[in-house]
Amino acid sequence: MSLGEESFWDAVERVRERESRYRREAYGFVIAALGATVQALPPERQQDPTRRHLSGSELVSGMLALAREEFGVLAPTVFREWGVTTSEDIGSMVFQLVECGQLSARAEDSIEDFRAGPDLLEALAGSSPPILGAGRPRSPARPGSGEPPLEA
Repeated sequence: MSLGEESFWDAVERVRERESRYRREAYGFVIAALGATVQALPPERQQDPTRRHLSGSELVSGMLALAREEFGVLAPTVFREWGVTTSEDIGSMVFQLVECGQLSARAEDSIEDFRAGPDLLEALAGSSPPILGAGRPRSPARPGSGEPPLEA
């Protein structure tokens, strides 16, 4: 199945039928953070598909930035409610979306890229600025607002 043949939310429901550990909203938030993080890249990197590809740590940083912006001090609570407590959880969702054809990965991409991430809940609760995303525009894709765009 190629990217985009199955609707995003149908794919998420299919994933959740096999593995219901994460709430549906968490998958939408991964896509929103992916889009926002890519938008925050320098223009020359955005225009080059090879360089536009995000690493696991870049996506985690983008998720932290968007979560702080969207949820503020409630971000750790929201993530706990969604079942997302570690950077590895983000990687698990990413690779589930890859498996169902909603995202693509390179041969060198690995769940290990996410295992080395920060303590997610501690980072969400902290006041330090995220690595990526400072001063970036708000994401046009919002979880629950329909089909999220997949540009990365």
